[in-house]
Amino acid sequence: MIREILNGIYQIHIPLPGNPLKVLNSYLIKGRERNLLVDTGFNWPECKQAQLKAMTALGIDWADVDFFITHAHADHVGLVGELASKDTKVYCSKTDAQIVHNFMHSNYWAASDIYFSQHGYPPEKLHRKKDDIDDYISAGGDIDFTWVEDGDIIEVGDYRLKCIATPGHSPGHMCLYDAEKKLLFSGDHILGGITSNITSWGGKIDLLGLYLASLRKVDALEIDLVLPAHRELILDHHQRIAELIHHHDSRLKEILNILRNGAMNSYQTAGHMHWDLTYDSWDEFPDYQKWFATGEAMAHLEHLAELGQVQHIKHGEILMYQLTK
Repeated sequence: MIREILNGIYQIHIPLPGNPLKVLNSYLIKGRERNLLVDTGFNWPECKQAQLKAMTALGIDWADVDFFITHAHADHVGLVGELASKDTKVYCSKTDAQIVHNFMHSNYWAASDIYFSQHGYPPEKLHRKKDDIDDYISAGGDIDFTWVEDGDIIEVGDYRLKCIATPGHSPGHMCLYDAEKKLLFSGDHILGGITSNITSWGGKIDLLGLYLASLRKVDALEIDLVLPAHRELILDHHQRIAELIHHHDSRLKEILNILRNGAMNSYQTAGHMHWDLTYDSWDEFPDYQKWFATGEAMAHLEHLAELGQVQHIKHGEILMYQLTK
């Protein structure tokens, strides 16, 4: 489906078959000479067909299309290697551009598996292979990114888009903001009806703390319309941000209550948390859902550690968390 949201801005529904997100909202901004496509979809035939069909319907030549990638996740960057030409600009934060390149190396995934194992995730369930990423991101290691930083301006047609750094959902997540038109392309930073997965990406970065700070940063902007990467458009970003902050505050309180039963690792903590999924017990969760849940538990536990409300303890090679006494 293609619909014109504002003059020269078209929302393109990119199907994500078999994925709980169902659809990616890709956005095409028509310019006078160059056009800008915000996010692409996975490197899947269904996604590519939808993009090709949309550009044909809009009368757009791919040679005249540049890309803005809000962040490194495959449903946002997956088709760039397929659709970009040699003269195409692919805008992305330096941080997430490097992550996309790292995705294409097996040592990245080996380090990720070690990190999750240290947080209690069963090693025998870590059966992902580097080759799997090729099914999601086309030629990610070959993408020649044009790095953008907070405050940089991209002008397309009638729109003057300011890059807004919003780390949290990914370490280098970036939004686009037109101050005059009070318009925000939010990527996965703010979604309506669902919450973005805030996970730990390794190391000692407090991603949840960064995410909450990014929410407050965007809350201070004058915005009439938010164009998110999934679900419906958002008309009241203040209300939605308040809901998201409340959600994570409730999560943090839930985890503190769980740890009253004693020290736990991230995997064990995730197994005691409430998830809005249609399974009767943690044991019924598919492995990939357990992986996402463990990552989210990690991010919340690390934020609590940053706040001084929990502390780390080691049990052999496993990192545990307990309430600060």
